[in-house]
Amino acid sequence: MNAFLRRTLAHPGAVFGLALALLALLAAVFAPLLTGADPIAILDPVHRALERPSAAHLLGTDALSRDLFARLVYGARVSLAVGIASSVLAVLIGGTLGLGAALAGPRTDALLMRGVDVLLALPRVFLLMVVFALWERPGLAAIIGVIACTGWFETARLVRAHARSLREADFVTAVTALGGGRRRVARHLLPHVGATAIVSATLDVGNVILLEAGLSFIGLGLRPPTPTWGNMILEGRSLLFSAPWVALAPGVALTLTVLAFNLLGDALRDALDPRRLR
Repeated sequence: MNAFLRRTLAHPGAVFGLALALLALLAAVFAPLLTGADPIAILDPVHRALERPSAAHLLGTDALSRDLFARLVYGARVSLAVGIASSVLAVLIGGTLGLGAALAGPRTDALLMRGVDVLLALPRVFLLMVVFALWERPGLAAIIGVIACTGWFETARLVRAHARSLREADFVTAVTALGGGRRRVARHLLPHVGATAIVSATLDVGNVILLEAGLSFIGLGLRPPTPTWGNMILEGRSLLFSAPWVALAPGVALTLTVLAFNLLGDALRDALDPRRLR
């Protein structure tokens, strides 16, 4: 474990990415402790709208006089919940099907992979836009489920390819020679393909956070007044010159969080790459 941590943290940007990711996670978890303001409370839309950042409101207020810092940290809960939960669920689905395809017979394998090829040919963003446009008010669990169900295809192919490359390995041959069936072989393959799944999940978190923000930006994610980084950027779009902090705060938070998980994914990929082990 210590060697793994050293390899991970030795990657350029790993410490920076880890620090940013932890900061975002801590802000989301401890949002009620970081601010006593209600993220959806309208204070005074006549006199307190678009206040500049100050001691009373660290990031200022928006056009409806809501505290932007409170909306930012509570919005982090939505973005991280969607990003992490969707990625983990997608990896569980894709990893299970990919490993199953690698160990199944040729016909089953071919059938599963042709199905994955068809699903990969569908434009994911367009598919999500259609689903959420027809869904009047999707909840957080629904958004997580739908995004996960459209995000496991590449993981399935990666896990299948890795598992198939190990089918002739010595430890698999030994398990088979000792009478082990597919379940036992799968248990021995799982630690090896698990590394592929972990890297895939970590890299996918940033992509999903960005995807959720994009959907919210066009009005297809969680509906206002629930704070999300995407709808906060949308609300501040028309105020870029008069009150730039309204869109700047969620935009910077979104950029840094996506960057953090991409850096972590790259570091994990290199640390778990067997060609780099000494």
